[in-house]
Order: sequence, then C-alpha cells, then structure tokens
Amino acid sequence: MILLGILAASGAGAAASVAGYVAGGNTGSKVTTVDKFAFPSDSRTTLGTGLSSGRQYMGSFSNSAVAGYTAGGLEGSKVTTVDKFAFPSDSRTTLGTGLSTARMYLAGLSNSGVAGYGAGGEISGYQSTVDKFAFPSDSRTTLGTGLATARGLIGSISNSGVAGYVTGGYSNSSSRLNSVEKFAFPSDTRSTISATVSSDRRNMTGFSNSGTAGYIAGGTNNSGSRVTTVDKFAFPAETRSTLGTGLATAKTVAAGFSDTGVAGYVAGGIGNRSTVEKFSFTNDSRSSVAGGLSSSREGSAGFQNEAL
Repeated sequence: MILLGILAASGAGAAASVAGYVAGGNTGSKVTTVDKFAFPSDSRTTLGTGLSSGRQYMGSFSNSAVAGYTAGGLEGSKVTTVDKFAFPSDSRTTLGTGLSTARMYLAGLSNSGVAGYGAGGEISGYQSTVDKFAFPSDSRTTLGTGLATARGLIGSISNSGVAGYVTGGYSNSSSRLNSVEKFAFPSDTRSTISATVSSDRRNMTGFSNSGTAGYIAGGTNNSGSRVTTVDKFAFPAETRSTLGTGLATAKTVAAGFSDTGVAGYVAGGIGNRSTVEKFSFTNDSRSSVAGGLSSSREGSAGFQNEAL
C-alpha cells in the first residue's frame, strides 16, 4: 500500500525515467514476484530475483537512480523485513536493520537522495511510529514525533525535497479517516493540512507527480464498499480536487508507482487484480496498460526508478 519516491523537482536536474515496479502480493498465496514496467513503453518483464519471501501489505519507498525498497508486511506473521532493489541491476539485498517493529498496512514516504520513511501500520493495534532510513547508508532512526493519529491501511504521497503526506486509513477507534498529515523535509516536522481526502476511507493507493501533485486512488468507504474515486492534491498549495474520471474499476489494496511529469499507475488490487491503470499527468486522462500484471494479485507494493 502502497507508494512513492520521486526525484526532487528542484536542484536535481531533469529526470530520465526508467521503470516502475510492483512487488509481492497475494494471488491466493503470498508471492515473491516483482514485475517491472519499462518507461515509456510500459512493457512488462518479471525480475529473476523477487522478494526475499512471499508477503503482502508492505510499505515502499524509493531513492531514485539508486534503489527501491519494500518494508514490513505480512508473511505467515507480520515482519520487520526491508528488501532493497539496487538500480539499474535490480539485484536484491535485505537490510541488516529492518523496521523498528514488525507491522503491515504501513505507508511509505520518499525524499530521494536523502531518506525513505515507513509510517504507521498495524501490529495488534494501529501504530503512530514513523521509521526513517537515511540514504545512502540505510541506517534507521525513529522520529520523535510520529503520526498525530495512530493509523494503518493508509495511503501516501510524496513531493520529493519538500514533504511526504499520510492520508486517510483506519484508527484504533474503528473509524475510517479522511485527515492528511504532512512531514516537511528535511526537518521531519509534522502538521495536519486543511485539505482532506474527499471521503473517509482506507486501503487507498497513492502516486505522485513530484513538484506538481499527488493522487489518492480507490479504497474502501464507510459502508465497506470499494470506490473508484481519485483525489488530487496540488503542490505546493495542498488544495484537493477530485478527478472527473476515476478508476475504471472500484478497487482496494492496489500498488501505485509514478513516472514524474508523465503518468501515475494503479496496479492490481481487490476489484480487478491484474489490471494496470495509467493516469496521464498532462490532463489526468485514464488508460489501461496492455497485458497488465504477470498474475492477478492484491496487496502488492509499488516503487519506481527515475534516474538522472
């Protein structure tokens, strides 16, 4: 649950996009599969080396041009594991230091070149913990100030170099949420922005057009129904609008990844588990990627490589 490290819009040069990745998930059993979608063709291959173990409900973040990461999730039990896929080789290692606590349903935030974050999630209850992995050492610290509301099943978007955002989700009071918490980079100070998700919901998918906007797609609403809604948060104003054209199919626990300046993607999920939907950042129009995922699955994580 998805998403998302993007190259900083300022001070980093123009991004030459490489690929987006969809890792793990559940096809009826948990899998190690990592599908790779090459930009700009969207052609799909499957990595020879997948996750270190089959799992679902991970967080993910990216250090563009360097590596993508999947954090935590559910195997037979919840884990602290953080797998790292080096770019451009796609070789996998597993960090010696994982999350500070084993948990699933967490959010990933990315400040490419600086740090990735694993926020919130569920152990036996929902958590407010935010772990930070410094690049390039991958050393982990835990922020003194975590989430204002302990939550899991959350969405996330990132404006690399500026801030990461944690959206909606589910709280320990059994309430779905619409609030959006913001962590400013590099200070990691937390605030709650005035704009909210358009409806209380959980299990959303996030993708970002860094420097321009972040998108929160799908999820499950208060009645327990999956939705097609796609909310757009404009950067830097943090105003929210809702796209006239949402997802083609209502879905939840999908993966998201981005090709900044070009398009964002929503892959798999409960509701239509092999489809990959693509939103053009030029006009927010939606299309489908031919072929979709290599297998129908839900609970995957998405990350991307946007190299210099």
